[in-house]
Amino acid sequence: MIRQRSDRNASYGAGMSTDTDTETSTETWTYDPADHPWEPPVAGTETEHIVGALDRLRTTFRWKAGGLDAAGLATSIGASTLTLGGLLKHLAHCEAGIFNSKFRGLPLGEPWDSAPGDDEDWDFHSAAADSPEELYALYDAAVARSQEVLAAAIADGGLQQPAYVSWPDGRHANLCRLVCDLIEEYGRHTGHADLLREAVDGLVGEDPPARWTP
Repeated sequence: MIRQRSDRNASYGAGMSTDTDTETSTETWTYDPADHPWEPPVAGTETEHIVGALDRLRTTFRWKAGGLDAAGLATSIGASTLTLGGLLKHLAHCEAGIFNSKFRGLPLGEPWDSAPGDDEDWDFHSAAADSPEELYALYDAAVARSQEVLAAAIADGGLQQPAYVSWPDGRHANLCRLVCDLIEEYGRHTGHADLLREAVDGLVGEDPPARWTP
């Protein structure tokens, strides 16, 4: 078995056959991969798996945050001030931070270049004033730019090439470290998005429906 999904996902197992007559249980995926383009490769290269893991988290997060009005994007839980709108804006910032600033030494771009420098949580606070259309467009454009930059960088030098950002001792991070940092960021906030979306309208599950698109 490649990956264990939550039982809360009702579609899990629908396209799989299980052989229980042997000592080792095996599962065979029988669904059309075109239905689930966000799945990482079954047996790819290290680079393909790293990029695939990032893209799968991006897809899961975008599904959890998608299709909501302003009230849904502004919903918070308990004492937390986190919202799906704030997470959309924050992760767009993270995309720019990794692939503009840290990898290439470029400005973040708007709206962050004009944001107040003394508010580390500006992404989260300011999202309340943005429309759903603005937040979705900001996030989707940031991801599209990042995917373009990453694909070109991999073709030109791979994940081991040095990035612009350096440590105080002069060592430069490589692109692999930056991509892994972004995977970690998505892992944290996609978990937040799980809880927030369930609070908004009860949506649960690990994977989007087959052939889902934003």
